[in-house]
Amino acid sequence: MPRWLYGPAVVGLAFLTLPVVALIARADWASVPTAITSPAAVAALTLSVKCGLAAVAVCLVLGVPLALLLARHDTIVTRVIRALVTLPLVMPPLVGGIALLYLLGRRGLAGQYLDLWFGITIPFSTAAAVIAESFVAMPFLVIAVEGALRTAGTAYETVAATLGASPWTVFRRVTVPLVLPGLASGTVLCLARALGEFGATALFAGNSAGVTRTMPLLIYTSFNGGGADQDAAIALSLLLVAVAIVFLLLIRGWRPETRQ
Repeated sequence: MPRWLYGPAVVGLAFLTLPVVALIARADWASVPTAITSPAAVAALTLSVKCGLAAVAVCLVLGVPLALLLARHDTIVTRVIRALVTLPLVMPPLVGGIALLYLLGRRGLAGQYLDLWFGITIPFSTAAAVIAESFVAMPFLVIAVEGALRTAGTAYETVAATLGASPWTVFRRVTVPLVLPGLASGTVLCLARALGEFGATALFAGNSAGVTRTMPLLIYTSFNGGGADQDAAIALSLLLVAVAIVFLLLIRGWRPETRQ
C-alpha cells in the first residue's frame, strides 16, 4: 500500500468514528442506566428485536431464492430485477414509507382489497413495522448472498445433480453450505439495518408506544422533547450503537467449520 494513502485512510477513519466519540463525550453517564432500563426503553428495545427478527425471517424466505435467481441467470430481465432489488438502498426511507402506504394503505393499490375482502388493515400496526423493516433490509441480504453464490460457482451443484441429487437436495446439501459465510454476514447486516430503520417505519407504521415505537422512533421522540429527554435520547443512541457493534463483532468472529 503506498504510504501517501495512509493519510486519507486516517481521515476516513476519523470521519466515521468521531461522531460516535462525540456522542460518548456528550452523554450524561450518571443517567444512562436509568434511561436504558426505563419501561419505555425496555418496551422499545423489545419491540425492535421482535420486529427485527421477524423482518429477517421475511428477508430469508424471500431474499435467498431471489438471490439464487439473480446469481444463476444473466438476462436482461434479471438485470432489471437486480436494479429493482437494489432500489431501496438508494431510495430515501421516507419515500419507501410513502410507497408502502400507497400500496398497502386502506386506499392503496393492494390495501383497499385487503380491507374490503378480508377486513385486514396493515398500516400503523406492528405488522407494518415488520414490512417496512423488511423492505429496507432485504437488499443487504440479497446482495451478500448473490455475491457468495457467484463466487462459489456451479461446479459442485452440477456434480451433485449428475450423481442423482434432486434440485432441493442440491440446494440444501451443497448450495447453502457453500454460501453459508455470505448468508450469515448478509443476515447480520439485514438485522442491523432492520433494527436501525426509522423513516419508512415512521410513515408506514407510525409512532405508537408498545405497537410501532421501535428504538429509533423512541430516540427521535425523546430528542425532540429537549432537556432531560435529550440526555435519554443520547443514552438510548449509545445502547443502539452498542447492539450494532455486538452484532458486527459476532459476524466478524464467526467462521463456519471446515469439513475435511
